[in-house]
Amino acid sequence: MLVTPTGAADLRADGTVAGMSTPRSGAAGPPRRSGAWLHSLWPPAVVLVAFVALWYGATKGLRTAADVLPSPDLVGSSTGGDRANLWPAVWGASKEAVLGILLAIVVAVLLAVAIDWSRTIRRSIYPLMVASQTLPIIALAPLVIIWFGFGPGPKVALVALFTFFAVAVGLVQGLASADPDTSALLRTMGASRRQLLVRVRLPSAIPQFFTGLKVAVTYSYVAAIVAEFVGAQQGLGVYMTTAKNAFRTDLVFGAVIVTSLLTLALFVLVVALERLATPWRQPAARRVDW
Repeated sequence: MLVTPTGAADLRADGTVAGMSTPRSGAAGPPRRSGAWLHSLWPPAVVLVAFVALWYGATKGLRTAADVLPSPDLVGSSTGGDRANLWPAVWGASKEAVLGILLAIVVAVLLAVAIDWSRTIRRSIYPLMVASQTLPIIALAPLVIIWFGFGPGPKVALVALFTFFAVAVGLVQGLASADPDTSALLRTMGASRRQLLVRVRLPSAIPQFFTGLKVAVTYSYVAAIVAEFVGAQQGLGVYMTTAKNAFRTDLVFGAVIVTSLLTLALFVLVVALERLATPWRQPAARRVDW
């Protein structure tokens, strides 16, 4: 028997849950408004267009030098023209960011389950988790490079170190928020601690897990780039450093914009995975997340 994380609910004779509207015939879930994506996307799109227009007007009105503040059209044309050098850098940074996030998820799940399993482990490990986030990456990165070299492995480890905390904290809180009545019911039926973890506590922690993951992915590319600033053979950090040393401010701006787009794409991917993994959540509950 698999207990859903929504807790106990009363069932009607027709099999629907009390307090919820009956889904339409053939519908996989609650009905969604048509054009909901457009409704949610147009406000930031308007702000973005206004920002680019202000940026363009400032560069043309003030006649700023291209090496100080390049115009948006110059940034776009220069970045597109240098794509032969940019794409390998994007691939290097993306590989480090994605692998770092995956490693962070593994570490976060193991730590969260251990902390939830034992009060002694919680008192021993949780303060160290918090302390790990006080370490400045700009100071730690050179040591990791000295110890492990210039390959992608040290960068992946640094990304994991600075992204696992949000995922782990979300999981710890989610595990603790499991419905106590459901847990008590399963205990009376002879469920073991492992069964309670798998059937009640972990499903209850899924929404908090994705909340923490959405926070973590926004730092993944930043952590990878900062690690590359210290020492790397390829990546967006190396690309930005080379462009800066050549006084190509337009290419630096282009790399920054590409990094933002990559981070946004990773965030949208996590949101899509969350919707697939939590079909029981109401659209109103998701609206605050995206």
